[in-house]
Amino acid sequence: MKWDILYLAAGAVLGVTIRYLITGDNLFAGSLPISVLIVNIIGSFILGVSSTAVSSFGLDQRYTLLIGVGFCGTLTTMSSFALETVNLFSAGKLLIAGLDVLLNVGASIFAIILGRVIILALVGVV
Repeated sequence: MKWDILYLAAGAVLGVTIRYLITGDNLFAGSLPISVLIVNIIGSFILGVSSTAVSSFGLDQRYTLLIGVGFCGTLTTMSSFALETVNLFSAGKLLIAGLDVLLNVGASIFAIILGRVIILALVGVV
């Protein structure tokens, strides 16, 4: 159990560092904020790959703590995404807010599926 916390902490430190490096620049495509979108898609893809790899290859469950909970949990930014969306709504940018929701949710789900498909193809299931 005590080693589990180290796996979790190591993943968290790496995830939050990468998140800070990507979202610290406040990237926009027009008026659509994409920094949070980028980390949500990357984190979802990595979570799809890692969760499927752990089960498909029978890897130690500590990898789920390291990658899934620690790294992806601190990399992805649901609360930041929600705040950005509410700010867009408050600013009257309803179309951009809707696009923000659609892209963050849709692209993140797609990234999970893509990650799973890649691992399942590697093990010959797909």
